[in-house]
Amino acid sequence: MISSYQLLKLQINRSVLALLLPTVLGNIFVLPTLVQTATAQQSGDNRALTIRSDHEEYDSKTQVATARGNVQMYYPARGIQATAAQAQYFSKERRIVLSGNVYILQNGGNSIRGETVTYLIDEGRFIAKPQSNQQVESIYIVNDTNPNNQATTPAPKTPPLKRR
Repeated sequence: MISSYQLLKLQINRSVLALLLPTVLGNIFVLPTLVQTATAQQSGDNRALTIRSDHEEYDSKTQVATARGNVQMYYPARGIQATAAQAQYFSKERRIVLSGNVYILQNGGNSIRGETVTYLIDEGRFIAKPQSNQQVESIYIVNDTNPNNQATTPAPKTPPLKRR
């Protein structure tokens, strides 16, 4: 015969099992999907656009992802790394808008600094705007075709700046 203590223990075990069973079974079906997603993003085609930040949100109606605070962006397919205060990815328009002390570094060493930089993905084009009363800074690495640094022809004179 079962004592009342053993019966109570058996009932508690059954209750715990009843509570845990849906969670365990749910994870059996969900976990492989999550693992497949993670594996797919790490595939060798380097097409993923990775954004890390303090806060992120996505609006499914407008299909705009917004990241705020210490934003770091990695886009290995285009050889781009960037930092900014905020980033917005407009998936319909295929553009990325970085704002707030933006710094972009491309493979090869080219870089851009500005207050707001828009990257048009399909065109591979950056549009940079400075903070008021400041300038955008771009640094381009130029391969020297004349390694001996011998000037073959002098540079043309620059015309005077016309003020409006």
